[in-house]
Amino acid sequence: MATRPISPEDHHRIAEAIRAAESKTDGEIYCVVALASAGYFFPAAFMATLAMLFVSLAVAYGLEAWWLSIRVPHFVIAQLLALVSMLVLLWTMPGLRIHLVPRRLRYQAAHANARKQFLARNVHRTTARTGVLVFVSIAERYAEVVADSGIDAQVGQDVWDGVVSDLTAHAGDDRLADGFVKAIEATGAVLAEHFPVSSGDSNELDDHLVEI
Repeated sequence: MATRPISPEDHHRIAEAIRAAESKTDGEIYCVVALASAGYFFPAAFMATLAMLFVSLAVAYGLEAWWLSIRVPHFVIAQLLALVSMLVLLWTMPGLRIHLVPRRLRYQAAHANARKQFLARNVHRTTARTGVLVFVSIAERYAEVVADSGIDAQVGQDVWDGVVSDLTAHAGDDRLADGFVKAIEATGAVLAEHFPVSSGDSNELDDHLVEI
């Protein structure tokens, strides 16, 4: 997934792409990119604690097999020290946490964040319910297109899956800004087909990429 920050020039390109796409449709396009969709400290700590317990059991059985013994208080103290060290490491190095979290949980957090941004940015409050959110969460390697009810009634999910696939491919090549531009163009084409621009159309959402 993308590692380079989005430059001011890329922000300008994305804003221009949104304006160009919206000039042909009554629909509205809003873009959000998140560095991460959750902190993951507690799920990472839980997974690390489970792993530590399994490792300590394996060590205990290994010592027993080699006819070695360790006093129970010493063993418990060693476990507690390992646990505290692990928690301190996760607290001070947040970048490690996500690697301990199952992919399903990461995707659930990113999906929830996409829905949250859809509501928080008022994409659901356009006049004709034709707002579309293009969302990327970098840490989770996740992208989603969230379309309002007016669009969902006419556009199948497979269309948005294609947009997401292309967007994530660009992001995987460290070309996130290019991916957003392509996603905006593809989304604009879909909106123009089903909701062509009318004489009374007005711009209801800001035309820029939001970084959170």
